[in-house]
Amino acid sequence: MIITSLLDTDLYKFTMMQVVLHQFPGAQVEYRFRCRNPGVNLAAYASEIRDEVRSLCSLRFQDAELAYLRSMRFIKSDFVDFLGLFRLNEKYITITALPSNEIDISIRGPWLHTILFEIPVLAIVNEVFFRNTQPVPDFPEGRRRLDLKISQLQGEGLSQLKIADYGTRRRFSKAWHEEVLRVLNSRLGRGHGEQFAGTSNVLAAMRLGITPLGTMAHEYLQACQALGPRLRDSQVFGFESWAKEYRGDLGIALSDVYGINAFLRDFDMFFCKLFDGARHDSGDPFAWGERLLEHYRQNRVDPRTKTLIFSDGLTIPRTIELYQQFRGRCLLAFGVGTNLTNDLGCEPLQIVIKMVRCNGQPVAKLSDTPAKNMCDDEKYLAYLRQVFEIEGP
Repeated sequence: MIITSLLDTDLYKFTMMQVVLHQFPGAQVEYRFRCRNPGVNLAAYASEIRDEVRSLCSLRFQDAELAYLRSMRFIKSDFVDFLGLFRLNEKYITITALPSNEIDISIRGPWLHTILFEIPVLAIVNEVFFRNTQPVPDFPEGRRRLDLKISQLQGEGLSQLKIADYGTRRRFSKAWHEEVLRVLNSRLGRGHGEQFAGTSNVLAAMRLGITPLGTMAHEYLQACQALGPRLRDSQVFGFESWAKEYRGDLGIALSDVYGINAFLRDFDMFFCKLFDGARHDSGDPFAWGERLLEHYRQNRVDPRTKTLIFSDGLTIPRTIELYQQFRGRCLLAFGVGTNLTNDLGCEPLQIVIKMVRCNGQPVAKLSDTPAKNMCDDEKYLAYLRQVFEIEGP
């Protein structure tokens, strides 16, 4: 059994789920799976994946896990009470092998009852694939690469550079993920330079006594396209609904659901002052950072008081480059995913599960990296570009 705890997921799933419980409990959604690697045969493992998902759906939150969630200052007691009754329901997910050797994974149902599928299902697909295609993993090579990353981070002048693990969804395996986190924590954690800031994985944070990290994901702002009063105001509606829930806590805004231009139009002086910072997840990170710092200055906010989080396909050398460009000009954080948890010498899977509908209507993101867009309704994409004044792909 690959997933043995419902806490084995990213923190932002819980922070978004709490908003759903309190503000959008009746929302109905649909998610779809995509593998961006060409020619990968996942259909061969559909039955195995289905069995693992069935096991996932048998899990309940344990008392110690609920107590851990309850200890977080931004998690409300009624939400933890709800989680005490919660379990994932297999009727909301279908996994189908296609003649093209691909698999179709569709998740449909109430947002409140389907939001926790994404991360563990992606982790399951990864682990099933790699345990079949890499029966003798090259862990020595993985450890060598991890050692190199740590030595790079310990380079001269980098003592204030902090990284976090964002790699649950694309990890090679649960066991390898745990090893990577234990090594990072023992060599870069508290008392060892404190360059390891924490992890998005809630179970690992609880077990290792490190900080769980995360705020919002694309699906939250995408859903607001259907839940808000007007499409053009959906990004503003999403930020305002978030602020209503967290009252200034968890103040990192995701910036690329409609691209940087639309984000900056909506992220006015009020949001500049209210939110702690923003997260980059597509497009040129150097250009993004410069534009955001200038935007803060134009809105009479000192950029040195705000946090820029970089999380788009980071490697350690790229992280160091970004740190050197922006150090001292703002607060910085770096979320490294696949390059930490799936770097053993074989090609990682580029797999995603994205929300494609909410309350029966299409939803999408128009990120600064067009290949990351995922919507099966071209007319809606064209309409979205028109509404947010975004040029075509």
